[in-house]
Amino acid sequence: MKLHVLWALLCLVLGASVAQGKGDLYIFDVDNSEGRYTPEVIEKAFTDNGYYISANSEMNRPFGIQFGGSDYTIFTLMTLFDQNLSDALVRKYEKLGVFVPLGVGIYQHKGEKSLHVSMISAEAMGKITGISDPLLQKIEAKTIEVLQKTLPKATMRVSEEAAKAEGPLLSRFETEVDVQEWQGSREELAMMVEEGFKPKGFVMSNFTDYNAFLTNDGKHESPYDFYDTYSICKLKVIYNVAKTRPEAAAFAPCTFVFYKLKGSDKIVMAFPGVYNWVSSAHVTDASALQELKIAQDDFEAIIKAAIE
Repeated sequence: MKLHVLWALLCLVLGASVAQGKGDLYIFDVDNSEGRYTPEVIEKAFTDNGYYISANSEMNRPFGIQFGGSDYTIFTLMTLFDQNLSDALVRKYEKLGVFVPLGVGIYQHKGEKSLHVSMISAEAMGKITGISDPLLQKIEAKTIEVLQKTLPKATMRVSEEAAKAEGPLLSRFETEVDVQEWQGSREELAMMVEEGFKPKGFVMSNFTDYNAFLTNDGKHESPYDFYDTYSICKLKVIYNVAKTRPEAAAFAPCTFVFYKLKGSDKIVMAFPGVYNWVSSAHVTDASALQELKIAQDDFEAIIKAAIE
């Protein structure tokens, strides 16, 4: 297979909102001294409002097993998507599957009364992918609406203005395949990528055959022969970043997309780079930065090994 590695350094200038100091993340803070608000309560609210929950991953147990403890009473990575809005989004823009599912971080420090929920803004999604579309604003608005209804006494704030990105915000790879005889290539690539995750410390928290959603299990046409999304996380990265910037949980797990457009001779793989964590969440801790860089290099190496 002929290799084409495409790097998209999408460090675009943000619009007027950023010029006014708007950051990339929304953070909700709510008093939780009575323990009323839990990840399960938030999950149910999203489900009741038409969201599909890809994963609701409680991280304190794995933190305790691997690192001997946690700084949090609650630290959960939730991935979800609105089925109708996401359908329209991915049909229109293939690369926007990197936000299907979308990450929502839920955390509360030990000894703290407040629960926090972080999510990525529509502006940030546009910055990462280079696409501006009202659908992103609709997804943002609905997600905010659900959180505001679920956490009625919460205050919502915007993170500090994003720092300059020092690397590609979206990493994209493609490899040529036969337009008709692509199934074998798909299976081989998927196997090699999946087998590469565990030795490098990556965990696949969820796999979604998103084409099944697009076709409604074969009832509708899809522009893709297949469209798979993987929710990938690396525990060492999340643990180290959470020490100083827990709001970066909105980027975890990373959504890795693997797809082929009908009639195309290319299979594409893409994921948001760790430079989003560094830029949007202002990660400056040396240990966290080191682990993020290692994760980026390892992820790239897995994909390159599969398609070379």
